[in-house]
Amino acid sequence: MSEAIPGGFPLLSILIFLPVFGALAVAFVPKGRGDVARALGTAISASTLGLAVWLLIHFENGVGAMQFVEAHEWIPSLGVGYRLGVDGISVFLVALTTLMFPLALVASGHVTKRVKHYTIFMLLLEATVLGVFLANDLFLFFVFWEAMLVPMYFLIGYWGSAGRVRAAVKFFIFTAAGSAFLLAAIIGAGVIAGGDFSYAGIFGHDYTLWAQRLLFWAFTISFLVKVPTFPLHTWLPDAHTEAPTAGSVILAALLLKMGTYGLIRFSLPLFPRAAVEAVPVLLTLSVIGIIYAALVAIRQKDFKRLVAYTSVSHLGFITLGIFAITTTGLTGGVAQMINHGLTTGALFFLVGMLYERRHTRLIDDYGGIRRQVPILGGVFLFVVFASAGLPGLNGFIGEMLTLFGTIVVHRWWAITAAIGVILAAIYLLWMYQRLFLGPLDKPENEKMRDMTATDLVVLVPLMILMLVLGIYPKPMLERIEPSVHEVVVAVEAGTAGTDQAYVEPEQTSPSNPVAVVEAAEHAEAEQHAKEAAAESGGHAESGGHGDSAGSGSGHTEGGR
Repeated sequence: MSEAIPGGFPLLSILIFLPVFGALAVAFVPKGRGDVARALGTAISASTLGLAVWLLIHFENGVGAMQFVEAHEWIPSLGVGYRLGVDGISVFLVALTTLMFPLALVASGHVTKRVKHYTIFMLLLEATVLGVFLANDLFLFFVFWEAMLVPMYFLIGYWGSAGRVRAAVKFFIFTAAGSAFLLAAIIGAGVIAGGDFSYAGIFGHDYTLWAQRLLFWAFTISFLVKVPTFPLHTWLPDAHTEAPTAGSVILAALLLKMGTYGLIRFSLPLFPRAAVEAVPVLLTLSVIGIIYAALVAIRQKDFKRLVAYTSVSHLGFITLGIFAITTTGLTGGVAQMINHGLTTGALFFLVGMLYERRHTRLIDDYGGIRRQVPILGGVFLFVVFASAGLPGLNGFIGEMLTLFGTIVVHRWWAITAAIGVILAAIYLLWMYQRLFLGPLDKPENEKMRDMTATDLVVLVPLMILMLVLGIYPKPMLERIEPSVHEVVVAVEAGTAGTDQAYVEPEQTSPSNPVAVVEAAEHAEAEQHAKEAAAESGGHAESGGHGDSAGSGSGHTEGGR
């Protein structure tokens, strides 16, 4: 493990608690000075972005273990500690978090009531999300996970639109129910492990298969609610639709990723035998979610609700890559977490800008507005292309790696999921056509104003990242891959010598994903040759599935 910064500088703790201290500072802003509160909150949030950039620059490439580690005793009798760390899985999620919050605050100019309280809740929400991605202790993770509910509940319930109270309550009930499963799982795992609730203690305990099954599903259900995966997704469209623009952005870009992050960080490495056993069920749910949500999105008349369903569909690709349990699939899943945050966050910013200009979310109330708002129309089309996975933009690489990492071991699930890529192009381009193209036949649209300088400040950084990550994703992928490889190694080690034994198929680096397909075709040809030799009474000398993985995957010893 990489130690903390020389001199003991607690960078990760400062990242978490700087927004908390910022919220306290905003609380002392005089009443009626919402402009000062907003400016102060934005400056503090931008400061966390600066720290995250420093962290990303100094993050050691090629290392799968935790870096910038901080560890202090908290409840020694239970093995609970204040432990923070960042690896290739979480470092980009931290960077994404610190990017989206200052942009969300800049885009919140339409919020005019209780601006000070709004800013405080946004800063507290940022602190809790960062805590989730940086916690390296199960109990500490749960504290941040649960604390996130409070500011998000108030952001939806007070600053949302007409149905905000119902949506906030539904969000709280679903998420709290998931948290109950998570708490029960943590307590159960710690008790079975002899009263050691530390991550190391739970990870190191040899659970029986039935214990793994119960604990795995308790952890996984809580995370699937947050993702959300079909059929636990029903709270999300309401929350997205009724939340204020910044709330929808943070929900889509970050809060949903807390669920997929938990699956990678805890469900797979802690309970590998149960995870491998559950793969067919979870892949099936992922594929259903991809196609079902895409079909529902096509039928939507409310453009904000349409974008909400795109989240359900795109997140299905992430869970598909996760439960393929291959290095390529997991790398694609983590990359898609970042890419989805950028593209869907930008889409919610854009639909919020449209709503503020016309105060309607019905697609039929628009049409032909490209003539009035050419810059907005061009930016919207760019983001639509990125979200649809156009080659050269960021959405393409994540979906491609996810599908390639899955097709190696679960061909028909990957082929079926690929239908979702086609459906995404249909619902996104059709939405754009109905909003921006055609005749300008509604007088209300003739006075729409184009993008302002503030709008461009919010969207241009996201567009630059979409383009850079689409053209040159290697710096991101080569930092993600070692850490997700550690997860695959943990699954292999935890299932070795059992009926659920799992060995990753031989793969090339995800930096060259086309070669993954070639490797799969080569493995299939070898398998056919072996079957033909067996039928003729011969003996195939080449190794089987497990042998090829064991000899060519280049795994290192050790777990997480």
